[in-house]
Amino acid sequence: MDHTTARERLDSMLAELDRSIRVLTGEPVAVRERSAADAGSDLTEADRAQAMLDVAVSQRRAVVNALRRIDDGVYGECVDCGKPVPEGRLEARPEAARCVQCQSKQERRR
Repeated sequence: MDHTTARERLDSMLAELDRSIRVLTGEPVAVRERSAADAGSDLTEADRAQAMLDVAVSQRRAVVNALRRIDDGVYGECVDCGKPVPEGRLEARPEAARCVQCQSKQERRR
């Protein structure tokens, strides 16, 4: 993927992630009189919202890092082994920092 196309896609992703993060961190709804069951439901919703926020923040970090790699002239190179990240992987995930093999190793370490 050429750097111009990658930058456009990443900038678009960044704007969408910023919008999602703003929505997820919005002002809480006023607390009402609620039963214990409703409070449990609220906790579940809060947990779900926090999980979505965590994913959005993590993905935003990956997009910003990809934009930085474009600026540094190393976009499309695996950050671990230095080999090219496959074109298809960058098409599917323009923020990808690792080749498939290194990404697999990274995920097994977690």
